[in-house]
Amino acid sequence: MNKNKNPNIIFFFTDQQRWDTCGCYGQKLNVTPNLDQMAKEGVLFDNAFTCQPVCGPARAVLQTGKYASETGCHTNHTLLPMNDDTVAKIMRRNGYEVGYIGKWHLASTGPKEGPDDFREKSVPVDRRGGYLDYWLASDVLEFTSHSYDGYMFDSDGNKREFPEGRYRADAQTDWVLEYLETRDLKKPFFLFISYIEPHHQNDHNCYEGPKGSKEKFKGYEVPGDLMDKKGDWRENYPDYLGCINSLDENLGRVRKKLKDLKIDDNTIIIFTSDHGSHFRTRNSEYKRACHDGCTHIPMVICGPGFKGGRRLDEMVSLIDIPPTFLKSGGIEPPAFMKGHALNELVDGKRKSSWPDDVYIQISESQTGRAIRTHKWKYSVTAPGIPANAGFSGTYVEDFLYDLEKDPHEKNNLVADPAYGKVREEMRKRLLKYMKIANEPKAEIKEHKG
Repeated sequence: MNKNKNPNIIFFFTDQQRWDTCGCYGQKLNVTPNLDQMAKEGVLFDNAFTCQPVCGPARAVLQTGKYASETGCHTNHTLLPMNDDTVAKIMRRNGYEVGYIGKWHLASTGPKEGPDDFREKSVPVDRRGGYLDYWLASDVLEFTSHSYDGYMFDSDGNKREFPEGRYRADAQTDWVLEYLETRDLKKPFFLFISYIEPHHQNDHNCYEGPKGSKEKFKGYEVPGDLMDKKGDWRENYPDYLGCINSLDENLGRVRKKLKDLKIDDNTIIIFTSDHGSHFRTRNSEYKRACHDGCTHIPMVICGPGFKGGRRLDEMVSLIDIPPTFLKSGGIEPPAFMKGHALNELVDGKRKSSWPDDVYIQISESQTGRAIRTHKWKYSVTAPGIPANAGFSGTYVEDFLYDLEKDPHEKNNLVADPAYGKVREEMRKRLLKYMKIANEPKAEIKEHKG
């Protein structure tokens, strides 16, 4: 049994998973029984959001606690600055063993097949963000695998193939269980598990659930934001749910292993995703937009300090996860981290002063910014500025939604003069966050419809 004072911490991270795919968030099909049980034992965050709805930038936030624009990682295929402090480096300095298994997406930069391209090659040690104790990963897992074939690289750069006929999430979890079985527990461990599911398979242009998913989940209820819209959800949603059901089964396997090893009572599991999917209904692909379909994510934490089957409705963000890692390990988060440790929301220390909004940076589809409160969604864009620019000196109002009256974001109020005061208040909030994120001073112009 683990005798360490500080708990082990497991980050169970999915890719492109909407919040409403989970039973504990209202999904009617039996897709996530293990997560639902974990929510009954731990803490569920009803209003959890990404702060950057695209893979690499969201991961950069999680490793540093800074907004993606602060590290320069506001687009995919961008190198996480090698000299920046990261959660792995900080936790390792403070007595934790740190390990990483899965998709990394923070090593490559420059043109494909160039000297700095590691999309399909082993990630060099100095590009691993400080995960020096255990490494089994692929920089871009969707480039080195499909649902039933592929490989990752171990710490020595050797390929490790998925067993023939083994579904990718199952094979990855096999390796997670192997990791857990081989710990000596002289130190507490921090294990970051980064799955690719339920992300679409790029080269096949579809979602790939386990065999039988189309039949198993054909009776799904259409999410309100997708209903009556084109997109590609009709052909993909059952497989999407199949991916998530597989992840849930593997979450159950991990929790069972912790119990078998008698370390479950001293291990915190944090479950969340990098962003959701709007199934090509809002733009030409799946995310990179302000709408809840791609920004609202599941977030459930269970373990020491996170118990009781509680549901919290405060606005929380991926930017809050890095300080939560550290605080959970008895480490004071550094001042450069922009979020707030969720521990302090759960234990009530910051409940009265917790922010009632979250800030979202948008890139690759546009250079944009958004703010989300319980009632309002307000988003701006930078016309004429490259989508990968990172910043702009001028933005124009793009979207305003009243989420209480219009939860599926179908009635854009950005040009309605009746909401001028609301837009003014949201504009002030957005500019405040831009300053917090150390962005250049900017002007937000009114929408001229």
